[in-house]
Amino acid sequence: MNQLPLKEKLQNLLDKIISEDDSPVTNLTLNKNLVEEIEQLTRELEEVNPNPQPLLYATALLNGKWLLQYSTAREIRSLSSLPLGLKIGKVYQEIDVANKSFSNLAFVTHPLGLVSGSVKVTATFEPAAEETNKRINVNFDKRYLSIEKIFGIQTPKLNPFKVVQANNPQGRIPTLDVTYLDETLRIGRGGDGSLFILKRV
Repeated sequence: MNQLPLKEKLQNLLDKIISEDDSPVTNLTLNKNLVEEIEQLTRELEEVNPNPQPLLYATALLNGKWLLQYSTAREIRSLSSLPLGLKIGKVYQEIDVANKSFSNLAFVTHPLGLVSGSVKVTATFEPAAEETNKRINVNFDKRYLSIEKIFGIQTPKLNPFKVVQANNPQGRIPTLDVTYLDETLRIGRGGDGSLFILKRV
């Protein structure tokens, strides 16, 4: 099966529902039929993954900066109900394969331009012991909270204003399966079944 039409179909669907600010869409904000359509297209695309063993043969493709487009993960869904009227903007993941590390960076703004900032989480990863060649174990390291502007004025002293240890789940190691990977698109599934769809930027 040629994966190009499938990939185009999924990308076109995401492009239609993603807002102008490129903030990620979650299954909480979509109707059931759309969620099912995204899941179906994703599963079909995963079946024709050109790199079924990405940790063995395609690590170079993992490297770089990725923009999160869609997710069903609890931590992403919670960003849609931030306090004080704050709105989530773009969410990036930058992977450094050589150092086995990555960072998640979410930009936050106030609709009235009162404040803008970001939340960054750093982490390290390693291939899981299981012979899947697509699963990584994740260890979250630090969380950086930054305010970049207040009333349009740069605030370098508040960037970051707080650095704390990031929480790893109690009693289990967070995992991520890379279930689809090519030059421009990456799909992953968390150990809790959550879905992540990202495009390279």
